[in-house]
Amino acid sequence: MIGPVQLMVVGFDQPDFRGEVLEQLQNLREADIVRVIDVLVVNKDADGVVTTGQISDLSEGEAQELGEVVKALLGLGEIAGGDAEGAAALWSQEGGLGEDDLVDVLEEIPPDTAVAIALLEHRWALPLREAIGRAGGFPILDSWVHPRDLVEVGLLAAAEAEQLS
Repeated sequence: MIGPVQLMVVGFDQPDFRGEVLEQLQNLREADIVRVIDVLVVNKDADGVVTTGQISDLSEGEAQELGEVVKALLGLGEIAGGDAEGAAALWSQEGGLGEDDLVDVLEEIPPDTAVAIALLEHRWALPLREAIGRAGGFPILDSWVHPRDLVEVGLLAAAEAEQLS
């Protein structure tokens, strides 16, 4: 069984990573709160040269199984009649997301910045979802609320939202 999956794209000005983000991600992984399906970091230096790095908790078999679905989720292809082998290579730990598929993302990244594209499975939600199902519940809406929206309804101060954005 797979928990809810979140696609998260985060940009970084001055990408001088010190490991703090990876450390927090590792803490979540070790506590089985999230499973990292895939994280692709795309860095564009001041001269426009692009480098990538990838992290995944998936085995090669899991990457092949989920590859076509993930590709379709990102709008990179159709599931039905698609090339499963090519899709698996797209998200495999060794293959990663190909540069051809990143053209639109790369064009949007300003020089001297980075983007992290993450697919995270929320493992903490599995027992809750199972309990809801046993109680006869079913999903109606599933959405993340942005900190700016919390400011609008008075649940968060603007300064706090600025720090979270």
